[in-house]
Amino acid sequence: MAKEIIFSDKAPAPIGPYSQAVKVNGTLYVSGQIAAELAKSGDIKAEAAVVMQNIGHILGAAGLGFSHVVKSSIFLRDMNDFASVNEIYCSFFIPLICLKKNFCLVLTKIILCFYFLKK
Repeated sequence: MAKEIIFSDKAPAPIGPYSQAVKVNGTLYVSGQIAAELAKSGDIKAEAAVVMQNIGHILGAAGLGFSHVVKSSIFLRDMNDFASVNEIYCSFFIPLICLKKNFCLVLTKIILCFYFLKK
């Protein structure tokens, strides 16, 4: 099983011993993303936008885009941020259909985990 490490210099470099993304058998697995530089700002929309832009850069490095996303998970510390984050999240999938009920929310600030099928 061949693995291809995916890296974009337009997204933050990994802090620990992991990759931004790994492609295996035509499936891309993207590591969780955060907007660390904005986490303490309190601007959840700005944080969500940076996270989504970084995901877009990683997708682009793999020759993919948001239209290839088949699963995503978003973790929130505060459910009161849901509407703001969902607004930003959905804007990256337009004109794609944004299925709000598939929006998974749990625990910390914002962490996105995506799974992709091959082109």
